[in-house]
Amino acid sequence: MALRIVSLNAWGGRVHAPLIGYLAEIDADVLCLQEVTRTARSKADWLVYRDRGLELPQRGNLFDEIAGVLPGHDGFFCPTARGELFDGDDVVLSEFGLATFVRKSLPVIGQALDFVHGGFSADRWGAHPRARNAHCLRLMNYDDGFTITIAHMHGLRDIAGKEDTPARRAQAEALVSLVQRVQRDNERLVVCGDFNVLPGSETFDVLGKLGLTDLVTSRGFTDTRTSYYEKENRFADYLLVTPEVKVIRFDVVEEPEVSDHRALLVEVG
Repeated sequence: MALRIVSLNAWGGRVHAPLIGYLAEIDADVLCLQEVTRTARSKADWLVYRDRGLELPQRGNLFDEIAGVLPGHDGFFCPTARGELFDGDDVVLSEFGLATFVRKSLPVIGQALDFVHGGFSADRWGAHPRARNAHCLRLMNYDDGFTITIAHMHGLRDIAGKEDTPARRAQAEALVSLVQRVQRDNERLVVCGDFNVLPGSETFDVLGKLGLTDLVTSRGFTDTRTSYYEKENRFADYLLVTPEVKVIRFDVVEEPEVSDHRALLVEVG
């Protein structure tokens, strides 16, 4: 029986109804989501992020909304920072980060969460490039009798672009160290997320130390963005596997469009 894993940058829930519908219907065993919001002290559906003249709508409690349509999953929220969003003129402190949802029939038998760039900020978003974290889980698949390690990361965003930098290499090294804390020798390994790098990045050389190969570029996909994204450099999201992973199906999902990123869907055995 195939294990279905989906990685997606949720874009703060800006394409809300299609996003919630897709996550409810795709029937993923493991969801690895980036750019997820949670605001403990607000019941507002929508809040606004403001930064240097830019205003972006954000769902106030996207994590809770996703959890509500996935009652058969355990949810893990992994914030990178708590900063200011706006409800009209009122300032609201909101958390932002990763979310991982795992089907309850797949027990989590090991995990690690840590920062791969910077550290947690409790009362502001922080200077660019802002802090980033990664979440790594080890699961038992009872049906097929194997364990698997799955990790995802939201790579740092550099205003200068997606080229390699010392900080990005250090981020990749930190991700490798995190995975090595959880994974067992020769165990199936999947690493995914919005890496915010280009296909030729040294990030992939670093991840290659774990025996990982990217499915996006190696299978000829040239775009991980949707029509909501209007810039060049159409790569951002990647999904890598080790040779022990039997890939039954892999897709960079074009439809439905639920974010400015396309979902990455893999079924493995």
